[in-house]
Order: sequence, then structure tokens, then C-alpha cells
Amino acid sequence: MPDSRASPLVLAVNTGSSSLKARLYAGDTALAGARIERIGEAEGRLALEDAHGKTQVRTVSHPHHGAALSALLDLWRDAGVIADDGLAAVGHRVVHGGARFTAPALIDAEVIDALRSLFPLAPLHNPLALAGIEAVAAAYPALPQVAVFDTAFHHTLPAAAYRYGLPARLLHEHGVRRYGFHGISVQYVAGRLAQLLERPLASLNLIVLHLGNGASASALQNGESVDTSMGMTPLEGLLMGSRCGDLDPAVPLYLQREAGLTLQQVEDLLERGSGLSGLTGHTDLRDIHALVQRGDEEAALALDIYCRRIRKYVGAYLALLGRVDALVFTGGVGEHDAVVRERALSGLAGLGVQLDAAANAADQTGPRALHAADSRIAVWVIPTDEEREIARQTHACLNLA
Repeated sequence: MPDSRASPLVLAVNTGSSSLKARLYAGDTALAGARIERIGEAEGRLALEDAHGKTQVRTVSHPHHGAALSALLDLWRDAGVIADDGLAAVGHRVVHGGARFTAPALIDAEVIDALRSLFPLAPLHNPLALAGIEAVAAAYPALPQVAVFDTAFHHTLPAAAYRYGLPARLLHEHGVRRYGFHGISVQYVAGRLAQLLERPLASLNLIVLHLGNGASASALQNGESVDTSMGMTPLEGLLMGSRCGDLDPAVPLYLQREAGLTLQQVEDLLERGSGLSGLTGHTDLRDIHALVQRGDEEAALALDIYCRRIRKYVGAYLALLGRVDALVFTGGVGEHDAVVRERALSGLAGLGVQLDAAANAADQTGPRALHAADSRIAVWVIPTDEEREIARQTHACLNLA
């Protein structure tokens, strides 16, 4: 069992739509990790990882995220991974903090009420985070918990970036504005790159591409977010696994009027039935690459749309920032898909972005530079680690020794 006296133990919890990731840290050292997938289904999957990276996989069944986290805490406690008094704190990823939460927050009754009030802004995500918070409170009533917000890093967006072309009363009365997401990931990879370059983050202008099932682009000026592709919700911006990304706002109205779709049907279509899934029937780019290799024209078109949208945002952010020190790929697709990286940056040599083809194609993991020797702008892959960033922010919020 880890010695909790040596360094405070912090548990980082990251809830997804049908999954949950958790990792236990002593300082910056990961001691144990878990990923629970297919929550709510009859046969889910639990992958347990020890401090040496050894993984055990089990079949589990949990009706909801709260039950999944409760079962994991019981399992770790029974196995001696966590002593009854071993934890110093738990940090939770909360997708939407609205305009109120611009930094991590110690969770109390007032914060929980505020999180509930934000449910309309993130109905698919914030309730799941709250379920995790309540599960921990039931198991450890006196344990400090911290909410770490995906939107918080983007609180530096200027009004020219976060305001929509809508009446001001909608902003003031209903919070209609752009917030941005993936902030925990962007903050981690930007800080990690600054370490690798041995430069202060505040000296860097960066474009960060977080490409996974959800995808976003962010522009950082002097280390702070000044623009990002996601908006009031994670639906705006790049093409994603099942989300449409940028769309003429008249389309949902047209579908209700002419196709007879209900409001709920339109929301389901845009959130869960569009993007790569709507174009090909698949959300995983590995499946789409396989279809392309077999000559599937629709899959080829979907890949073209996906990469073209990324390239448009990169070009826009190059213009917005003026000087860019580095372009960073992260997320499952950004870290592992060489074809997407190459196609997304194709044609940008005149703007200072040139890949080294061999470095880009190399089967490697970990942080690595991919730019050609004569590229004016560096190109990097930095694997994200949201759980580590959640733990770090929780540690800082509570001033743990």
C-alpha cells in the first residue's frame, strides 16, 4: 500500500459520456489507474493499471457513473491500494463551468448548486461529473473534493472572441456566448511543450489541435487562450466523431420545419448522428482509413472534410496570432494518426508550416518534434494527460504540501 505520509494522495476522476477514467497520484507519481468503459451496458470493461504499467482487464456491469466509481473505490480499498484515511483529495473533471468558474473550485454545497444550474449548458456531461462527486462523498464524507473545469483555461478569451452576433440580453440573461472546451488538455500540453523548449509558457504563441472523438483547435497568445473552435457547447468547430461541428444555424430550423424533426431529434442528430458517423457510419478514424484503402468514396470524402476543416482553423489562427512558435497535435487522433497530421497541414508551407515526412510517419510515442529543418513554425506531438493535470490543479487548489 502506498505510504500516504510520504506525499499526499490525490485521485483524479475524468468522466466521459459512457466511460470513466481515474488515476491515483502521490505528488507527480502515478500509483494506480483505471478505465471503465461501456457504463450503462450489460457488459462493460474495466482495465486496472498498476504503478508499473501492468494492466488487468475485467468484465463489469454498472448502471451509471456513480455506481461505477463507487465500485472502483471499493475495489481499491479492499485491495489496499487506498487506505481508509489514505486519500488527501479527489479532483473531478467538470466539462462546463460557465462564466462563473475560471479556476478550480473546492466543492461545497454552494458549488454543487452552481453545477446543477449549469446542467442546461452541458446536459450530457455535467450531470455525470456530479454523479461522481456524490459517489465519492458517500464513500468519504469528509474528504475534500475539487472541481477542475474544461472551460476554465479559456476564460481569457477576449469579448471579440466569445461574443456571438446576438442581442446582449441573451448573454446577460441566459449566458449565450462561446466558452471553449478541452481546456484541461490544452493547458497540460502547452505547459509540457514549454518545459521541453525550456521557455516560459508566457513567451509562446501556440496552436493546439486536440483531435479525438471530440476535436478542437485553440489559439494561445503569450500562453493564454485567445480563440478556440468550440463554442457555447462542444458542438461547434471541427468535424468530430459524431458531432457536426460548424453548421449554418438555419439548418436545424429547416429540419424542424421541412423534415418534421422534433427539437430532441435535431439535438440527437447533431450531437450523436453527425460528423464522421453521419458521413460514414463510423466514428473511429481507423475504420475510415480501412474503408478508404478499399476504395470507399464516401469514406474518402469524410476524411477530406475532416482534414480540410482542421486546415481552415490552422490558417485562421496563423492569421490571428501573426507569430506562431509551434503547432501542437494531441488527443488520440492527433497523437497517432500520421495521415491526418499530414493532410491537415498540407499546403501550408507558404505560411511557414512544413512537416518532416519521415518524422511524421515514424511509429513512435511520447513527445516529439515533426517539423522539417527549414520550417519557420515548429510542429510537435505532445500526448495529453488530463488526469495528471486534474491532480496538479487539485493539489494547487488545496495547497497540499
